[in-house]
Amino acid sequence: MHEYSIVQSLLDLCEENAQKNSAQKVTKVVVKIGVMSGVEPELLKTAFDTFKEKTLCQNAEFIVNIQPIVIRCNSCLNEAVLKEIEYCCPKCQSGDVAVIDGEEMYLMQLELE
Repeated sequence: MHEYSIVQSLLDLCEENAQKNSAQKVTKVVVKIGVMSGVEPELLKTAFDTFKEKTLCQNAEFIVNIQPIVIRCNSCLNEAVLKEIEYCCPKCQSGDVAVIDGEEMYLMQLELE
């Protein structure tokens, strides 16, 4: 379960940002998780709640925003959000597409006090 190592890196990043901004605590952490990132949102939340104790994030609200797959067609240049994992353009049916969002996890926002 790699969610635990992800959470440890996330907590380290939160602490680093808090220290850089002379904050005493982190009150909110917002992450964006792509559906193709390989990260299970519920496991990530459980891991965050488990490991945040005795850190600056101890009382932080943890918000997960799920990012669907967004593609750009290299044939017709159409951009589309995929509802299903079918890598073809819904406009021209071309299979020559590039994924432009939905494969990664990002720290989007921190609220500090």
